[in-house]
Amino acid sequence: MSATLHPVTSETQPSRLLSWLTRVTLWQWGLVAAVAAYTAYFTRVTLEVHHGLGTSAYDFGLYDQGVWLLSRFKAPFVTLMGRNLFGDHTSFILIPLVPIYWLFPSAGVLFFAQSLMIGLGAVPVFLLARKLLDNEGYALALAICYLLHPAVGWTNRENFHPDSFIAVFVGFAIYAAVERRWRMYVVFVVLALMVKEDASLVLVPLGLWVALKRDRRIGVLSIVGCLSFMMFAMFVVVRGLIGVPTRNGWRIPFGGPVGFLKTVFTRPDKVARHYWSDSRPFYFWQMTIPVAWVFLISPSVAMISLVVLATNMLSTFWYQYQIQYHYALVAVPAIVMGTVYAISKVGRRARPVLVALVAVTSIGSAWAWGVMPFSRDLPFYWSPDFPVAADAREIIRDIPGDAVVSAHYAVTAQMDHRVEIYMFPTPFSTSLYGPDDSLGGKTLPAASRVEYVVLPATMEPNLDVIWARFSADFTLIAQNSWWRLFQRTSEIAPAG
Repeated sequence: MSATLHPVTSETQPSRLLSWLTRVTLWQWGLVAAVAAYTAYFTRVTLEVHHGLGTSAYDFGLYDQGVWLLSRFKAPFVTLMGRNLFGDHTSFILIPLVPIYWLFPSAGVLFFAQSLMIGLGAVPVFLLARKLLDNEGYALALAICYLLHPAVGWTNRENFHPDSFIAVFVGFAIYAAVERRWRMYVVFVVLALMVKEDASLVLVPLGLWVALKRDRRIGVLSIVGCLSFMMFAMFVVVRGLIGVPTRNGWRIPFGGPVGFLKTVFTRPDKVARHYWSDSRPFYFWQMTIPVAWVFLISPSVAMISLVVLATNMLSTFWYQYQIQYHYALVAVPAIVMGTVYAISKVGRRARPVLVALVAVTSIGSAWAWGVMPFSRDLPFYWSPDFPVAADAREIIRDIPGDAVVSAHYAVTAQMDHRVEIYMFPTPFSTSLYGPDDSLGGKTLPAASRVEYVVLPATMEPNLDVIWARFSADFTLIAQNSWWRLFQRTSEIAPAG
């Protein structure tokens, strides 16, 4: 007896697609809509900020130049900061963007990728809530609460950072750990490590949670793996590229790591006062109140974020304990997913009350401190057609793509797809340049190769003094109300 074969035809394929679409629930479509709306809104806003000169050499230009160099099969030595792109941080997650630059070498690639990856961080929240709470309505509400967290939107608005990729990876790693899906867990732990060497600050606590709550062997192996990768990244990759394993040791108070540990045991009161100083307690409040502290019902998952919060608050670097900067984002997945986990530990009757409470505090926090369209204090930015921005694009339009340029920091991000571009006064008088930023004031050999200089019509007095030392070698070839363009008229030194 022979079986009857039913070959796939063009008629059956649409029916299968239709069948799949009909199985997608309204709540799932709501998640897709929320992520799409978030991605579209923040892509548009960040591009407007960029074209209005709201981005700069650091925090956007250096990544744009580095990825562009890789896309042209060149070593990613970023002249905007004087370091190899991966000597600043081991952000290997940027490499998959390189092929996109072959087709679309524009700022939109980074801003769209950033908005999309941050938006996708809502997906593991939804999946975990759907599984633990058995209610897709609650899952969608909590996923949107993730998107509303002030640290999420602010990371999107702070130029571009590879750190924006980490939240979705950590979120999926937490989801996989809770659900004992170990292949998924390994994949997303590895992806998170590719974002930055210090991803271990959240992955090691996650490994500890796995060891205590799920599987001791897997937890211990992931801790060892994460710490080993961090040591390799710092002491082999970064030190091999710039000579030192980290440039941020100065951020640890009381004289660095050794001094801090000594103070912990000899003067714990000083450490406590440090944590209570400045705006550190308010930072902790802003990070945790959006979920109404519901995670305290069962805090183990939320505590995965504790090391990140503690190190941010410990730092002497002011930006690190402000919710407006990217350092905060990595703590958000554990805080929100820890809230989901905690809600799952109460009876079904209490869950809608807790979900509603988290929704109210999330909306209130987004209004008070966030950058959503309804937030009370949105940051101002110039529109792309603002005269300062429009005149800047006009004056740099005809600078050759292979020319060596030194430019004002706000203009560098508009023209960084070149092998050599410097943030004025570098290379004439170095500023924020080199492996450890210790070259301040030194004139680099590249100063004799600079062909064009773009400066604002009015500069700070100290920059005017520096420019006066070198301006004789250049001729003013274009100017408008806001900008001046100079071209070298003296002989250019040979490359190398």
